[in-house]
Amino acid sequence: MKNEKINSKILKSNYVPTAEFYSQIIDSLHDYSIFTLDNDFIINSWSSGSTKIFGYEPDQIIGQHFDVIFTDKDIQNGIPQTEIKAALKEGRATDNRWHICKDRSEFYANGLVFPLIGIDGEMLGFVKILRDLTERKKSEDAIKKYIKELEDLNSHKENVLAIVSHDLRSPLSGIIGTAEYLKTNLDRLETSKVKEMLNLLHKTAVDELNMLDNLVEWARIKYASDVFSPSKIDLFDYVQKVFKSFKELASLNNIHLINQIEANTIVFADGKMLYSVFQNIVSNAIKHSLTDGEIIVSAKIEAQIAIIQIKDSGVGMSKDVQDKLFTPQMSTLSKARKDNKGAGIGLLLVKGFLERNDGKIWVESVEGKGTSFYFTLPVEEPLYKIDSADNIEFDE
Repeated sequence: MKNEKINSKILKSNYVPTAEFYSQIIDSLHDYSIFTLDNDFIINSWSSGSTKIFGYEPDQIIGQHFDVIFTDKDIQNGIPQTEIKAALKEGRATDNRWHICKDRSEFYANGLVFPLIGIDGEMLGFVKILRDLTERKKSEDAIKKYIKELEDLNSHKENVLAIVSHDLRSPLSGIIGTAEYLKTNLDRLETSKVKEMLNLLHKTAVDELNMLDNLVEWARIKYASDVFSPSKIDLFDYVQKVFKSFKELASLNNIHLINQIEANTIVFADGKMLYSVFQNIVSNAIKHSLTDGEIIVSAKIEAQIAIIQIKDSGVGMSKDVQDKLFTPQMSTLSKARKDNKGAGIGLLLVKGFLERNDGKIWVESVEGKGTSFYFTLPVEEPLYKIDSADNIEFDE
């Protein structure tokens, strides 16, 4: 019995791993994709981890070109060739990028490729090793997005304080002054003059209330998570509701409201916020449209993102105005009020709503030819979203 144990130890100490042994180790690494290429960059071996990550069985992928795992954009930019050149020059090449699975879904991976050299120094091909980092990538992106939102809050805070101190305070001073003048001189003023001043007081007070409502709503969206209630929404229905509310206003200048969004075009967003977004942009489009003009709303879906366009054939805007559109300055706000074009806070509100719904907004415009507002919204509920710093976790 003792001799058998000694012989067993000797056998173990003299054991030389075989190719099959190494193959078994590679196949046991299910969290890694490991495969090899020949000198023509054709895949000629495929691990079980590769099948798990990419979805291809060995007989479905062996014989295909290396390019099959790269996105169309990376192929156009020559990324596969760049990797191989770097591996030949440096002995290895590493990268972090998105790759394509069999079902055309994408995953984010840390990759390593290095030349495969034979015993006699001959070039046999290449080895590619990938580790799926999609979960970590999405978590990191959510953290970065949350940090950016905090930075945006700080930058917007100054604008909001300026609006409160200037665009609310100044008109209120005017209201008080006018009211005091009426109170002191009412018995000596003509009736027509009194009516004119009262109409001015009423209009100014209504403007102040509208601006205050917008500011309060914007602040609630930025700071209060309890008012945020996203769900799946049919874009077509919401545009129809907004068009119905503006039907009479648009008809005054014979402006045609056209909804080109197909029924059952679904997005994941907060309904009240989305309605306000459409309402603000369409309202602005009507104000700046010419007689017999058109306002067209359309949408398309790309990579689980809905891109909505609201296009008008109005007066358009200069590049300078476009650059300042979503970061209102005091001069532009004051001019907007004077021209009776709104307080300028509406688009700040729209931007805040869309960011809250994981969307973004931009504008394209040509003076004299019209303006197109574009904004995005997710089609499905985002898997990774951070609403509080308490939810941020870092691994070692």
